[in-house]
Amino acid sequence: MNILITGANGQLGSCLKDAAANYPAFKFVFASKKELDISDFYTLKQFFEENNFTHCINTAAYTNVEEAEKDAEKAFLVNAEGVKNLAAICKNYRVVLYHLSTDYVFDGMKTTPYHEKDLTNPINVYGASKLKGEQYIQEIGGDYFILRTSWLYSQYGHNFFNTILRLASEDKSMTITTEQTGTPTNANDLAAVILELISQDCQAFGVYHYSNAGQTTWYGFAKAILENIPKYKHAKLAKTDYYRTFAKRPKYSVLDNTKAKKELNITQKEWQESLQLLIKKTVI
Repeated sequence: MNILITGANGQLGSCLKDAAANYPAFKFVFASKKELDISDFYTLKQFFEENNFTHCINTAAYTNVEEAEKDAEKAFLVNAEGVKNLAAICKNYRVVLYHLSTDYVFDGMKTTPYHEKDLTNPINVYGASKLKGEQYIQEIGGDYFILRTSWLYSQYGHNFFNTILRLASEDKSMTITTEQTGTPTNANDLAAVILELISQDCQAFGVYHYSNAGQTTWYGFAKAILENIPKYKHAKLAKTDYYRTFAKRPKYSVLDNTKAKKELNITQKEWQESLQLLIKKTVI
């Protein structure tokens, strides 16, 4: 296996670097945005020509939901046009593409977990740009997995988990919304799942949902983070049913993982268990 990871300096790319240690027989090429810009078709094509990749894991993405509202062109350049480039090149060179998408392709109007065949209807630019990327992959074809995930966090990068840890360490007051319900997903679990699918040479291509199990609000997630760290048990945390943001966000975006469990033989950790494991490993 010769595996390309795009966007390798992001949080999922960093988790994949850690998980790669469990697969010494595989060759990995970790390419950061500076080293490989997926929106540059000809550079991308040349890179594939020079390397004999069997798989590409695309973690390159424009993920700033707020900023995407102000710069839709940039969001679509990376999340849609860049993905279109990758899909076309992967198909041409017979490379299996693993592409990461998001719960934000849905509008949040449901009150039960979203299935893969549920109607997509993004309510912000980020979600729309990610959906367009999905559509390009499906139109172009080839061998691909589109993995929609939700509320991704890890010990790496800028994410909700690290923000709560930082604010607690600074003894700052935190007011967190109860207005949105979803599933925090440990990026280390997602990385492990992807590499295991590659190791099994999985051929069940298509669109899948993968997240940790269960559901909570952002407030519930923050509370669980702090309660699992003894020194932060008395941090200043309050909840609110309204928190103003520039971008609209789905009120309910829990993903149903039944298809992935049945067809890919994937197992899910409960989000609380996975959070506790990460805290024990990286914080305490």
